[in-house]
Amino acid sequence: MIKTSFQISVGNRIKELRLKKKLSQRQLAFEAKKDPQSLERVENGKSCPTIFYLYEICIALEISLEEFFKDFD
Repeated sequence: MIKTSFQISVGNRIKELRLKKKLSQRQLAFEAKKDPQSLERVENGKSCPTIFYLYEICIALEISLEEFFKDFD
């Protein structure tokens, strides 16, 4: 998997989980203490988040990193 493809997959997974929780990007960004524009870039595959960034997103989504990467393609 190349980096760009990975970034897109991570962004799609965040968006999928966010929508499942019925959160807007702004709400998730607030819960995760992230800049809304930063989250937008990650969800759109334009930025590759660090593992700590993903960890904070997972905390806000009330899931584990393991659950985040479950069935990850």
